[in-house]
Amino acid sequence: MTAPGLVGHDDIDALLRRLRLGTTASELHGSLCGYLAGGGSLHGSSVLAALRLDGEATDIGADDLALLGRLARQSETELADAELGFEPLLPEDDRPLAERAEATVDWCRGFLGGFGLAGTAAHAQLSDEAQEVLRDLGTIAASSFDFGSEDEDEDALIEVQEFVRVAAMLLFAECAAPGPSASGSVH
Repeated sequence: MTAPGLVGHDDIDALLRRLRLGTTASELHGSLCGYLAGGGSLHGSSVLAALRLDGEATDIGADDLALLGRLARQSETELADAELGFEPLLPEDDRPLAERAEATVDWCRGFLGGFGLAGTAAHAQLSDEAQEVLRDLGTIAASSFDFGSEDEDEDALIEVQEFVRVAAMLLFAECAAPGPSASGSVH
């Protein structure tokens, strides 16, 4: 359940329908988080421009732009949270297992695309652990799921989602989080 005041999966899903963007809410959030984790900056550009997304809607309203801005700030804040409060925006747990599994795949696909769009020099100096995490996210992004035992499948999906959550924070900490090695330059 999304906390009050926070942008949730359903909010983004409705926005994407209004803008007629050819992506899912999970993939958009994954793209945004990957872009931020890869060191991308949104200063001076909109979320849609940074992620190179454009839909069929020609006039994007101020409310929709504000929602995207809130999502960007929320995502960056959560990725940098020292309390590890980041959560990928995925369908609620009461949605069918297959839908949530597919959304996890979409999120990972988006994350990898966004990470690549950030295109910073930091990518060339990723630790072995970060490189392995990227490979694992790629494996998840290319996955399709076979379902058998509902309880086992539910447990497996929870485990995959926890890995994805931690992986995003690790990559953000390594590539994008301000620290002593940050140059302070805007990419």
